[in-house]
Amino acid sequence: MDDHAVVKGLRRAELARRTGCNLETVRYYEKIGLLPEPPRTAAGYRSYDTGHERRLRFVLRARELGFSIDEVRELLRLVDERDQPCAEARTLAADHLADVCAKIADLKRMERVLEEMVAQCDDGARPECPLIEALFQEQSAISRERPRRPGLHG
Repeated sequence: MDDHAVVKGLRRAELARRTGCNLETVRYYEKIGLLPEPPRTAAGYRSYDTGHERRLRFVLRARELGFSIDEVRELLRLVDERDQPCAEARTLAADHLADVCAKIADLKRMERVLEEMVAQCDDGARPECPLIEALFQEQSAISRERPRRPGLHG
């Protein structure tokens, strides 16, 4: 069956399988309101449709890109409440991109400091370990190097 065909009556396990996510993830996204609760069949089973699948794929992709739950909720609000959500979505994504770039810069600084610390250990034959001593220091080289970024928590 074509994954893009209109589908009705999917059970939760089938929805999870079709989207490649965990069954518990579907439950969680329903519980926190990112995925609307589906109607139930006469027998009481949840009955998901293509709309649920599409929305779940949206949430999964946004999470894969590192958007927080609150950011995903905001993006979904734009989808649900706006005819032209592009400007607001762009702003949200640009802010997220700035956060990602800052995290990458922090990781690069950490990499540099760790490389230096590992290099100080030579072959590990010293009685005192410079790496362990460096970790006891009051302020690490990484925090001395980190620029202050207003509005971001590190």
